[in-house]
Amino acid sequence: MTFDEYVSYIGSPENLQREASGGPRVDRSAFFREAFNASRLTADQSAALKWLAAQPNGPARMLAISEDWSSDCRRDVPTFARIAAETGMELRIFNRDGQKFSAANVPSLADAPDSNADLMVQFLNHKGGQTYQSIPVCAFYTRELEYLYHFTEYAAIYDKERVVVQHIRAPRPGESAEQTRARADREFGALIDSPFWRIWTSATVDEIVSALHRKAVLGEV
Repeated sequence: MTFDEYVSYIGSPENLQREASGGPRVDRSAFFREAFNASRLTADQSAALKWLAAQPNGPARMLAISEDWSSDCRRDVPTFARIAAETGMELRIFNRDGQKFSAANVPSLADAPDSNADLMVQFLNHKGGQTYQSIPVCAFYTRELEYLYHFTEYAAIYDKERVVVQHIRAPRPGESAEQTRARADREFGALIDSPFWRIWTSATVDEIVSALHRKAVLGEV
């Protein structure tokens, strides 16, 4: 899907009846649209991306894998769309899952023939000795579909494991499980609304630009 098609799809009955992580899906189409409208590249980011796109065998096509329930996708997929809009790159967005939420670390079309497991298996995230179906993924290709580089999940400076998993979501002394969930939801919501979230979004662009620059001048990422 194009980004516009994806935003429309997010609010469709077809999408809302699909399983999600952590409960039923809600219509987040307005969030994605507003996030795109509010997204901005710095002058240097925009100039660097346009320089990269103008190079022989530079990036021309983008493939993103997303699920709207993912906070990482909500943060960065609109930014991928902004990169495409400002550079003229062609962006196409694919769901990760089919009708069922897929928690398996290694996706399989045999288990979920209506999913995009054949795409996801090309971009598995290996960290801490384990393998994950981390999203979002944004892969960059030349106009002739030669693979260049792909970004996965979140920028390196966003230490999600410690900030979110080990701190925000960790139970505090005397809390019940319900109180922990409610407090964690409040704190994570405040983090999303904070300037730090926008800094990490900008860092995603910086990380992509730097990787594509290494590919252009060194021939490898």
